[in-house]
Amino acid sequence: MSEWVFGINPVGEALSGRRRRPLELVAAREGNARLQELVAAAEKAGVAVRRCSRAELDRLAGGVRHQGVALRIEPFAYVDFTDLLGLCQADVRPGFILALDGITDPHNLGALVRSAAAAGCRGVILPKDNSCPVTTVVDRAAAGALEHIPLCRVVNLARSLDDLKQAGFWVYGLAGEGDQDLFGADLTGPLVLVAGSEGSGLRPNVRRRCDFLLSIPMSGGVGSLNVSVATGIALFEVVRQRRLGA
Repeated sequence: MSEWVFGINPVGEALSGRRRRPLELVAAREGNARLQELVAAAEKAGVAVRRCSRAELDRLAGGVRHQGVALRIEPFAYVDFTDLLGLCQADVRPGFILALDGITDPHNLGALVRSAAAAGCRGVILPKDNSCPVTTVVDRAAAGALEHIPLCRVVNLARSLDDLKQAGFWVYGLAGEGDQDLFGADLTGPLVLVAGSEGSGLRPNVRRRCDFLLSIPMSGGVGSLNVSVATGIALFEVVRQRRLGA
């Protein structure tokens, strides 16, 4: 069993990642310099390369924008919660995890995973129910970030937050009505940032596990932000504070 990744940047990221083994690169017979670089990288890594027509790639992609290249890779594997916790405990840096409570839109999930990877999160946690799994759409929206950050699916997110708190993490939930300003919170210690669903936000049992509810100050008549935008702002506020304190 295998999966496909399409597009110049996602394929490039997947070739350089370590989480899933590349199995076969399929490339258009004619392409730009970037496409030729991917072919060369695949050959150097010992990945089988097959050249074909654009029409064949169109059929393979099934409507997904492929930019002349596709990569067949091993299926996505989630990590166990205990393994993710172990990765955090083995790191000299303060723990940093993103938890997602009910994200159902694959484009949002992909964008959130990419932001988490760029911000240096040790992993992303999401519940098995009422949450989007990793799909081709998520993979493409993440633009290869799935190859660089562990994802963990848990049966009970609230219980997992309890376990993280017992391990020394602070839990910060993002909520528009939160009573603490994001930019006034101390985000330098081990923490879990929790983002809620696109429509209803954090579920009550998850909200109760949060040590603090953080809000992003708004102006200009805008009352809310897309979850991936709001979470990206919060993730990089953590990065900013930790760089100042380094």
